[in-house]
Amino acid sequence: MKEMLREKRFRTRSVEGTLSLGEKLAEILRAPKLVILRGEVGAGKTTLVKGIARALGAAYEEDVTSPTFTLVHEYDGANVHLFHLDLYRLETEEQIAVLGLEEMIAEPNALVLVEWGERFESVVKLAAAEVAMEHGEGDERGLIVRWRE
Repeated sequence: MKEMLREKRFRTRSVEGTLSLGEKLAEILRAPKLVILRGEVGAGKTTLVKGIARALGAAYEEDVTSPTFTLVHEYDGANVHLFHLDLYRLETEEQIAVLGLEEMIAEPNALVLVEWGERFESVVKLAAAEVAMEHGEGDERGLIVRWRE
């Protein structure tokens, strides 16, 4: 059976709106799946992860922080193992290879959310979904979600 590529567009007008959108995306982006989160610095990628983690019962939003310096944060919910990666500081495919992305997505209940993953061909090949975020006025954000079913 051939997989269908789906796309949905969203607009949020506040930080709370972006957090709440995480609940909708938690339904769409079910584990196991690797999801690339695209957007400039400050676009709201980590805020979106906070909302997804909250919706999945994997973490309270105040416990979710950007893994810019640690590369990977892990959160466990009742039915999901959430990995949050930030590849901004990495430069080579060799650095990506040692992260163990294939092992992460091999877990049946793993949802792997990767900021800056579009910069690496190996990550793009593993991705089953992408969320592209862009700034609007003030706290407004536009999001395009693409995923395979």
